[in-house]
Amino acid sequence: MELRHLRYFVALAEEGSFTRAARRMHVTQSTLSHQIRQVEDEVGQRLFDRIGRRVVITEVGEVLLQSATRALREVDDGLRRIATPPDPLTGTLRIGATHTFNVKLIPDCLTALLERHPSLHVVVRELFASDVAAQVEAGEVDVGIAYDVHRGDTLDFEALYVEEMVLAVAATHPFAQRRKLRLAELHGQRMILPTSHSSTRRIIDDAMRAVGAQPVVVAELDSVAATIAMVRGTHLAAIISRLADAGDVEVVALESPTPLRTPGVLTRKGAESPPAARAFVAILRRLVLDHRRAFDGG
Repeated sequence: MELRHLRYFVALAEEGSFTRAARRMHVTQSTLSHQIRQVEDEVGQRLFDRIGRRVVITEVGEVLLQSATRALREVDDGLRRIATPPDPLTGTLRIGATHTFNVKLIPDCLTALLERHPSLHVVVRELFASDVAAQVEAGEVDVGIAYDVHRGDTLDFEALYVEEMVLAVAATHPFAQRRKLRLAELHGQRMILPTSHSSTRRIIDDAMRAVGAQPVVVAELDSVAATIAMVRGTHLAAIISRLADAGDVEVVALESPTPLRTPGVLTRKGAESPPAARAFVAILRRLVLDHRRAFDGG
């Protein structure tokens, strides 16, 4: 059943006449009659009784009329709102984000947001994923951007994409010429890993534990740029995102299993996000989609 069917049905119910309803909907009576028959066929019951030239709605029709009227009212209200230029956003938007997103994704989103809404004031807090979740839950930030964390019943998480983790090594490292590497082969390897406070470290540790691999952790860094710089100048290996800018270091696919992490948007469950937060997330979704298309060559 399409939207036009509901409009024809409501018009006939309110006018009680095919002639008047057809005039109101700017269609011929035969067109209106055909559309009403389609609705009745789909419902499987008569919605109107035809008594001479009069049209009387049936009991079943009355039930449908209530829902149809309500649905059309909401649709029309939405159409009116999007047809009216929105008021410029003002006030302060508070964002909590982990370091990874604060390097490029958040600045790109804010550039687009502030171009459209120059009166808006934005505060971005760079935090660990667990702290992002805590501040969203406490209402200290309006929206959080982080990797998936334990959320309980108080937070909503909208996944943006799933990213694979890969091994980063210098060109002189023994693994540099490998195309793929089983995670178990990292047992005993000297490595740089994120700090134990980060959600990425927990993802890596869980994957390592599943295959009985225990690397030798020589350094712990949360900065991807610093990690890649250390990899470049040493024989240490690191695990980074497939989407990270690895520069001139070699990256090797990991398998059996491939460590995965899921970035997304954290908001308070049941709470209505402020307009500025909704505008920011809309831009974020579009930029993520554009980035994925470019990365995949689509």
